[in-house]
Amino acid sequence: MNPQKTAFITGGGSGIGRALAKALAVRGVRVCVTDMDEQAAQRVSHECGTNAMARVLDVRDAEAVRRSIDAFAVQHGRLDYVFNNAGIAISGETDEIPLAAWQRIVDINIHGVLHGVMAAYPILVKQGFGHIINTASLAGLGPAPLLSPYALTKHAVVGLSTSLRVEAATRGVRVSVLCPAAIETPILDSMNASEFNIPWGPDTRRFLTALAGPPYPVEKCALEALAAIDRNVGVIVLPGRARLAWRVGRMWPALVERLSGAAVAAERTSRQHL
Repeated sequence: MNPQKTAFITGGGSGIGRALAKALAVRGVRVCVTDMDEQAAQRVSHECGTNAMARVLDVRDAEAVRRSIDAFAVQHGRLDYVFNNAGIAISGETDEIPLAAWQRIVDINIHGVLHGVMAAYPILVKQGFGHIINTASLAGLGPAPLLSPYALTKHAVVGLSTSLRVEAATRGVRVSVLCPAAIETPILDSMNASEFNIPWGPDTRRFLTALAGPPYPVEKCALEALAAIDRNVGVIVLPGRARLAWRVGRMWPALVERLSGAAVAAERTSRQHL
């Protein structure tokens, strides 16, 4: 990557966003790390070195997103990569998840991505180049029982991204959607906010391991994602076993339903033992 290139990252204070920021900075890309947690954003910015800056940003605020992306693009005279990565996860039995929790995850995971797209896309169209990368999940490509709110939002992100990719291609703009299986990030151990009083959720780490294998190292995820972005891959599914699971699910959806159902049954059994 050219040292003069720039990248704007939401949810950059931890997890995949942090790993992407650090990997991009190593490549000489100028990175803007944004997060609701100011200290986390600052910490990652310092980890990235002189090629990075930090900004506090709530992706639910469309105007704040627009201002932040505009300012970054003006400051550097270009905008090469926009990673709409901020997101949360909510798990549990669908009928036990309160409406407020559904509204929260939609606001962050769908509206937050949309706000980033709507702010960045006109800039990229005007300059005639650039790449939007929206973080979804393997849960956006198939069933994700006991994670219905998360699956809802990630399917929406996949739909937006694959549709915009076709539109944007004729205008010089690239669009990709990142769909990883379980990645070793803090979200695995902090799924549901206590404020929602969701009575039960699966052991996320154990459940996702049963569905798609053990969590993948986040640093490897970032490097593989950037390699796929370099190749302009539209739907980036990783690691390799996740790509296999995706293909199997497309060819034999009934098999995936049976396997997923067995994992759900095992988690419900653990609940009965509480």
